[in-house]
Amino acid sequence: MWLGDAFFVRESQFLELKSAGKGCPKRLYDTLSSFSNQDDGGIIIFGVDEEHGYQESGVYDAQDLQKKINEQCLQMEPVVRPLLTVLEKDGKCFVAAEIPGMDLADRPCYYRGQGRIKGAFVRVGDSDEPMTEYEIYSYEAFRKKYQDDLREIPRASFASLNQETLKTYLEKIREGKPKLSRLPDEEICELMSITRNGEVTLSAVLLFSPYPQAYFPQLCITAVVVPGKELGETGILGERFLDNRRIEGTLPEMLDGAIQFVRKNMKIKTIIDPDTGKRTDHTDYPVEAVREAVLNALVHRLWKAFHKRCYAKLIVMQSYCRIHWFYGKSGSFYFA
Repeated sequence: MWLGDAFFVRESQFLELKSAGKGCPKRLYDTLSSFSNQDDGGIIIFGVDEEHGYQESGVYDAQDLQKKINEQCLQMEPVVRPLLTVLEKDGKCFVAAEIPGMDLADRPCYYRGQGRIKGAFVRVGDSDEPMTEYEIYSYEAFRKKYQDDLREIPRASFASLNQETLKTYLEKIREGKPKLSRLPDEEICELMSITRNGEVTLSAVLLFSPYPQAYFPQLCITAVVVPGKELGETGILGERFLDNRRIEGTLPEMLDGAIQFVRKNMKIKTIIDPDTGKRTDHTDYPVEAVREAVLNALVHRLWKAFHKRCYAKLIVMQSYCRIHWFYGKSGSFYFA
């Protein structure tokens, strides 16, 4: 984007406007962090007053402003190296700071004074939002190559797994993968990460254990229906929940239980075709979409319960996997 074009647009995913008419803004680190944490970076334009109808007021001192911007960039971790440009228009000076996106291995970029947990931000539209602990951990997992689903579970033995279900799985593997058909069960289990170095893995426990919660009580779904649209709202009689259930079992069992819970608590409309008399039932929410959302949560989120700081966040799933369109007159669904 040409700097001259910046005056004809408003703040966006990649553009931030600052006035700087009376001095350098003292808090730039949230925008420096959010721009650094996205692939394409972003541009901060100084000299445009957003609070007064995007008036092009210019900056107080272009040279001093550049020094102050760089000082704040040096307080970031990793250090931000902006490309600073001075632009003159109608006798007024404007400063543009182009913030490059950092490599994934270097993220998250955060303000040292606040620390990584509170000082890392992500850009959402025209605002800078604090990065969640899940997002921060995702970068750490990428950098350190964590594989939580392959974590060995010493308490669980191979004999403790549901052998019938495991046998069915191995038969399907042999049918779909001819190269594995001649291998013994032990080798297939190692290759498919059911075991690792002879120890049962977390993924095997969640798929084949008769009761995974015996090892990890927190790896479950807590499903609730609230009277309003937000957790904490109460109904006419003061009720906090219209329904609530703890769903346990293997991943497939928890998925089925969550779908049953949703079906139980949503309305089903019956439509009769006036011409054919054929009956058609329509649910409030597409069941396939509900299944996809819950399955995504099970596959990608449950491992966070291993990390105590993140587990508190997991209690309210709206922080990560909230299904926004689960709103209706009967209440709102939340899964944790």
